Amino acid sequence: MTGQSIIDRFSSLLGSKGVITDRDDIAPWLTDWRGRYHGAADAILAPANTQEVAAAVALASETGIPLVPQGGNTSMVGGATPPADGSALILSLRRMNHIRALSPDDNLAICEAGVILSSLHDAAAAVARRFPLSLGAKGSATIGGLISTNAGGTQVLRHGTMRALVEGIEAVLPDGSIFEGLDALKKDNRGYDIKQLLIGAEGTLGIVTAASLRLVPAIAARAVGWIGVRSPDDALALLRLAETHLGDSVEGFEIIADDGLGHVLSHIPGTRCPIGTRTPWHVLIEVDHADMSEPGPAQRLESALAQALERNIAVDAAIAANDAQAEAFWRIRESLSEAERAQGPALQYDISVPVARMPAFMVDAADAAERAFPGTTASSFGHLGDGNVHFHVRAPKGTMDGPAWMAAQGQAINTFIHDAVAAVGGSISAEHGIGQMKRAEFGRLASPARIAALRAIKTAFDPKGIMNPGKLIPRPDEG
Repeated sequence: MTGQSIIDRFSSLLGSKGVITDRDDIAPWLTDWRGRYHGAADAILAPANTQEVAAAVALASETGIPLVPQGGNTSMVGGATPPADGSALILSLRRMNHIRALSPDDNLAICEAGVILSSLHDAAAAVARRFPLSLGAKGSATIGGLISTNAGGTQVLRHGTMRALVEGIEAVLPDGSIFEGLDALKKDNRGYDIKQLLIGAEGTLGIVTAASLRLVPAIAARAVGWIGVRSPDDALALLRLAETHLGDSVEGFEIIADDGLGHVLSHIPGTRCPIGTRTPWHVLIEVDHADMSEPGPAQRLESALAQALERNIAVDAAIAANDAQAEAFWRIRESLSEAERAQGPALQYDISVPVARMPAFMVDAADAAERAFPGTTASSFGHLGDGNVHFHVRAPKGTMDGPAWMAAQGQAINTFIHDAVAAVGGSISAEHGIGQMKRAEFGRLASPARIAALRAIKTAFDPKGIMNPGKLIPRPDEG
């Protein structure tokens, strides 16, 4: 536990608003997004600017007190939850929520780490630009957290993950020094790319305080289609046909199993199947143009889908007639996780496999899981264009005690699914990070060379081990 004298020293650095010690105010930030991990902390440090972050980290380094960086606390893997023993303090970036600069001419936004993603979307839209990354937690997820986990989303196919969208970074390193790297240089050959080391590091190498982010022109015209297909193989064939005919205007390409659609229709009021035919699999595609050139996206998508139907790749298809209908199509996709939770207890996996192997994996892994664990049902949905599979294994029908089922079967199912992912050359974390939830499995499955390199980097940056302890880096007994 942290002594009062140390808390007083932090208070002298950060002021009365910069240190929170009230138990009721701290409590909501001690549990992760999914409610699986619970920690303890004597205080939340809430610096107002980069210099205060640096001062707080320097004091933590001097005293050996671990820090857990936290933004919106939307981690899906317990990556922002403090240790249960109360040894660490939370360092919140939520007060650092300013957009320092927004330039439509440079297509850049400089945002502090605590900026909420939806706030950046609104600010970019006001200058006819957009930040092309979105996800379900956009109303609470922060820029710092998105960078630290290398977040993805539904637009990765065209625009990439956060790694591709971050042009520069400002960060405080574990000794309290400030890395000033906000300049958005297209060419920079000054050795190791510190920016890329910090992206996806989950706060284990330092604290991201601000970033220069790439913007793109606002959408002038869009087309959203829903297509019924017989198999994931047909879905991949449809993707390749769409890429050939539509080029890089394909913004999103999602594949959904029919049982997932069924769960949405059963549990989410106001939803309906966009096509008249219920097929084993479904595809949601969005095509966007930044100008009003002809033919527009709807006409081009209609032409591509006509060919897909003619070649027997697609069974049925519909193109949204207006924005409201387009949003209704997307609402189905965005409601899948909520509908899955309403369906009953389930183990959920955020994994990636090579795109060419994704169709077979979605079918074969589900069949194999159901055979290995009788009574369970398995299905998936995901971003087909980048190989990201959201794979769910649901408890047997009638299971009343979800936590007990997970305690009894969870580890065996985790091992089974992760082994299947490794067998096809995939990753057990596609876009949510490792955190503490996947750390042991990461250590079990990753190559010794990868783990050794990660530990060496961690030691070089953070020799005292004060940055987000217990996250990402497997312990010696885990790898």
